[in-house]
Amino acid sequence: MDAAAPVMNDLSSPPQTQQIDLDATDQAIIDLLRKDGRMPFRAIARALDVAENTVRARVRRMEESDTMRVVAVTDIEAAGYGMLLAIGVQVEGRSPETVARELAAIAEVFSVNVVVGAQDIEILVVAEDQAALNILITDKLGAIPGVRRLTPALALDVLKNQPDWVPFHAA
Repeated sequence: MDAAAPVMNDLSSPPQTQQIDLDATDQAIIDLLRKDGRMPFRAIARALDVAENTVRARVRRMEESDTMRVVAVTDIEAAGYGMLLAIGVQVEGRSPETVARELAAIAEVFSVNVVVGAQDIEILVVAEDQAALNILITDKLGAIPGVRRLTPALALDVLKNQPDWVPFHAA
C-alpha cells in the first residue's frame, strides 16, 4: 500500500538555499502530514485552529526551502519485488562519486550512499526474483566501470522501514 510522508532532502543535493526555523505550527503540520500525506489544507487548518491560507503558505515555504516534501512511498512487495538487498561496493580506478551517480541511474537501485569504511559505496536495491537479481548484479551493477567488488546482503525480514524517520524538533 502506498503512503505519503514528508521526507528530508537527500544528502547529495546542493545545500538549502534558505534555512528556515520551524515553529510549533510547522511541527504540527508536519506531524499531520506524516499521518496522512493527502490531508487537505482545510482539514489541517481545522485541526490546528489556524487559517487555511496559513497552512498553505507554511507548506509552500517548507517545500520551497527543501525542509520537507510530501511523497508517495511504495510498498516494494506490492510493486512486485520479492527481494531487498544492501550491497557494498568497492571502487577502483574511478571516483566513488562518479560510480555512485551511475549506480543511482539504475531503476532497481533506490538508495545510494558514498561512505567511509570497508566499502566506498553502499546501495539498497530490489529485485523481482533470483533471475532478476542475477541480471541486476552481473549485467548492470558489475558492468559499471570502476566497480571492483560487490558485497550483497539479502534482507531476510524487514523489521523497520520508516521513511519519515527524520526528527523535526523546534530549535
